[in-house]
Amino acid sequence: MLEIVVATHNEGKLREVSAILKGLDARVLSLKDIAFEEEIIEDGADYLENAQKKSSAVARACGKIVLADDSGLEIDALEGKPGVHSARFGGGELDSQAKNHLVLDLLKNVPSEKRTARFRCIISIQLPNGEEFNCEGVCEGFITDCLRGVGGFGYDPIFFAPEYGKAMAELKPEEKNRISHRAKALDQARNFLEEIL
Repeated sequence: MLEIVVATHNEGKLREVSAILKGLDARVLSLKDIAFEEEIIEDGADYLENAQKKSSAVARACGKIVLADDSGLEIDALEGKPGVHSARFGGGELDSQAKNHLVLDLLKNVPSEKRTARFRCIISIQLPNGEEFNCEGVCEGFITDCLRGVGGFGYDPIFFAPEYGKAMAELKPEEKNRISHRAKALDQARNFLEEIL
């Protein structure tokens, strides 16, 4: 059975990826499973560059198939911010709740119809032979006016998904995994991996 390493320390992201790849004839491993402790600085100019940095560094270290993603929240009223800096928005010391409150503060005078936003995810898959596959998923929505729900992670409590009429953090995991940016990118990644397998 092939092994696929998901290049993340984010437990929420690892759960999502594992759930969406379930059923593949492969074992999904975390960085912890391969004892990878090197810090990869995500200082790329865009999501693809960051995802490629992670996938190539981990692939060199372990010689397995590696899947890495970089994703972010793009808010039109903030000219696309936080974007590629979503994880570090407002400073590295802020936790997810503080980042969500910061976004809400920045949008406090913006009317609901102008609070359009999207989650974007880029996935980079590196194979041991050096072959690379990249894919992208986007989920369109709006920024809420308050935190809603307790599920998910990151910016999910302030991202309203029109398909369900709820914030991402209010969705069941299986609902989120049907419409999220990561799910859309992983659908393409899964097709690529199925061809390999």
